[in-house]
Amino acid sequence: MKIAVWSGPRNLSTALMYSFANRADFTVMDEPFYAPYLASTGLKHPMSDEILAIHETDAEQVAVVCANDGEKPHKYMKHMPHHMLDGFPLDWTKACVNIHLIRHPARVIASYAIKRENPTLEDIGYPQQLALYDRIGGLVVDSSNIRQDPEHTLKNLCAEIGISFDRAMLSWPVGPRTFDGIWGSHWYRAVHQSTSFMDSENDLPVLSGKHISLCTQAMPYYLALVGKIKKVKKLL
Repeated sequence: MKIAVWSGPRNLSTALMYSFANRADFTVMDEPFYAPYLASTGLKHPMSDEILAIHETDAEQVAVVCANDGEKPHKYMKHMPHHMLDGFPLDWTKACVNIHLIRHPARVIASYAIKRENPTLEDIGYPQQLALYDRIGGLVVDSSNIRQDPEHTLKNLCAEIGISFDRAMLSWPVGPRTFDGIWGSHWYRAVHQSTSFMDSENDLPVLSGKHISLCTQAMPYYLALVGKIKKVKKLL
């Protein structure tokens, strides 16, 4: 089985990747279209030069790797919808179980702004995620439910996609992973210090200035994706 998990940044996506990677039957890919995205847009992100120097920048070549099976029975791929620019191949997703991981925009914006100043709606990826869902379909999972009850949520998710639950998914060793993208040293510091999903999230963060407007822009897309949860078998 090939699983493609789609989320914007700061969505619990790295922790979920570590969760699946801790199973003995999964190989993992970390944001393989990030370098093609940077190469095609010319955007300057943290560690852009290192990313372009080390990772494959040809979207067609990346798509071939995504379409191939991994070394183990199952393959987990962490992707971001906004990395999939017009013209980037998506046919490979037809052979995947597609999962869309979402998180409340206020939490995403507060977390993202710590790592990169002045995020835009395009940076946090809500319009692209809804458009991708409408194109390829799949399951929608809100990360807050994973934080609230990891075992219950992951058991239901595994049942929904047709694999057995493995308790190894509930924890992982501290530190980085060999499959991390080079960008992990900038973006993954918190999860590198973790060994499991953290407790339930607190109240929504209080935003200020442009971040309030950004959250207002993102909310309709987030709520539309929340609504998609009701259109599939209830996971949570």
